[in-house]
Amino acid sequence: MWPNNNVIDKMYKKLAIQVSLDGLSFAIFDTLMDKPLQLQKISIGKVSVTSKIEDLFTDAFQNYPELKADYDEVVIIHNNNFSTFVPTALFDEDYLGSYLQFNTKVFETDFFTFDVLENYEMNNVYIPYVNINNYFIDQFGSFDYKHANSILVHKLLDLSKNKQELQLFAHISDAHFEIVVIQNQKLELYNSFEYKTPEDFIYYLLFTAEQLQLNPENVKVALLGKIDIESELYKMAYKYIRNVFLMDVNLQPNSFSEAQNREHFILLNA
Repeated sequence: MWPNNNVIDKMYKKLAIQVSLDGLSFAIFDTLMDKPLQLQKISIGKVSVTSKIEDLFTDAFQNYPELKADYDEVVIIHNNNFSTFVPTALFDEDYLGSYLQFNTKVFETDFFTFDVLENYEMNNVYIPYVNINNYFIDQFGSFDYKHANSILVHKLLDLSKNKQELQLFAHISDAHFEIVVIQNQKLELYNSFEYKTPEDFIYYLLFTAEQLQLNPENVKVALLGKIDIESELYKMAYKYIRNVFLMDVNLQPNSFSEAQNREHFILLNA
């Protein structure tokens, strides 16, 4: 972590940037009013982990001067599927890589870190984009960083307070989606799946339900992320699952559309 301790005058503004290998999005928050002021998505095309981040992000910083303004706090959100949740009782900071080796290919040269999910007795172990962090060090000097799925799971757990029924959430991105199952404000299951077609999507969704002995006729499935009722993924889910719906994401009043709040759920809850 790089805490931002260089600000002398409080501006009550926070910048959150969510990064992946196909682009970035950012949001500016008024921390005094506790609400987002600006939201922007920037596509840079599909790139590889070895691409020169400076070349890819330079245009964004030139075209959006807001990214070079001063803030009380800067948060970088890493969006990838190189993560896993570990109960505190089983967690040892000296063996971070061993937790990830069960669901992703890891190397000795990888850098591992973790986010603590306060109040929920677990940690999210993950591999951040080190080259992206290095780029932002040059831009901001100091910042915090965390994993997108830490924010996703933490927020869904918060929203599940006083709800005893089992809830299944699917958060959709362009090439992967996450399934989060919660009951009694406890995480029952988390998994991430890569997909290319709607058939891939429904296969993993129904397979997960089957493994948990959940009946597609009864289980309630809430969809969020990059999805709407016109999406082929939504139509496929609606075909096979009786109680499927778009999650209500208008939790706090802001100037953004319901679609924007749904797609940028993680960023807007950073």
